[in-house]
Amino acid sequence: MAERHAEPREPEAAAASRLVDVIRLGATRLATAGCVFGHGTDNALDEARAMACQVLGLTLEMPDVYLNAQLASWERAAVLNLIGQRATSRQPAAYLLGEAWYMGMPFTVDPRVLIPRSPIGQLLERRLEPWMDASGVRRIVDIGTGSGALAIIAAYAFPGAMVDAVDLSAAALEVAACNIQRHGLARRITLHQGDLFAPLADTYDLILSNPPYLDEAEYATLPPEYLAEPRLGLLAGHDALAVAGRIIQEAASFLNEEGLLVMDVGGRQLDMETRFPDLPCTWPWFDRGGDGVLLAFASDLQAHYGR
Repeated sequence: MAERHAEPREPEAAAASRLVDVIRLGATRLATAGCVFGHGTDNALDEARAMACQVLGLTLEMPDVYLNAQLASWERAAVLNLIGQRATSRQPAAYLLGEAWYMGMPFTVDPRVLIPRSPIGQLLERRLEPWMDASGVRRIVDIGTGSGALAIIAAYAFPGAMVDAVDLSAAALEVAACNIQRHGLARRITLHQGDLFAPLADTYDLILSNPPYLDEAEYATLPPEYLAEPRLGLLAGHDALAVAGRIIQEAASFLNEEGLLVMDVGGRQLDMETRFPDLPCTWPWFDRGGDGVLLAFASDLQAHYGR
């Protein structure tokens, strides 16, 4: 009697070499390690997919049919090795990759700068409509620029404007300079080192800022992913509104008559309204997530704090 042979089965290693399987394995590794998300993704599966796509040179918007693509052994190893580093070190993925995507644009990042994520980018995408007449925006300043991401996005949004970008950290400005060169905007964006408005002498149509707004107790409870970011960019001190409060009071002197202050204070809306009860502010709603961005007009700021 002829010997019967079982039907050949796909080896387990090969079965785990599809992109979708590698993403699933990576997500399990991240979740098991207790990783915390919030630097562009909010869950383990999306983070594993984003990391895989960046390693493989794919876009997040790729057709789902690509998920069934077989990866070469070196591709599989590269993705899983990077995800392993993320799980073991608890460093944000953007630092491991040296790059963050924000508002559809790539930015060089490392532990000298915060990873860009402010919802202010969504407002710039709409050119601050309906709160501003974009045609009248000629001068912009980004206070606490970090990687330079907001300054760069503002330069794209308002192509007729010149942009100043300020940061207290010389190390952060080195990264910002790299990004400005990367985006070909060296002729339109000028970097300044100093404390808030101190190095500035001009007035502006638009002031942007994403200042630190955590107090000491809150900072001490942050997970490793956020503690990996520069302390200067997150910690305001014993008073969570110390920096934001200074910006509110000083911005009046640096805004033109029809100017606008746009400041990200995260979850501090109620605190800001309590601290500045008589200052009219607008708090936009974001259709792609995010909150805590304050809009204050020059006329209101100047009425309260002079010029």
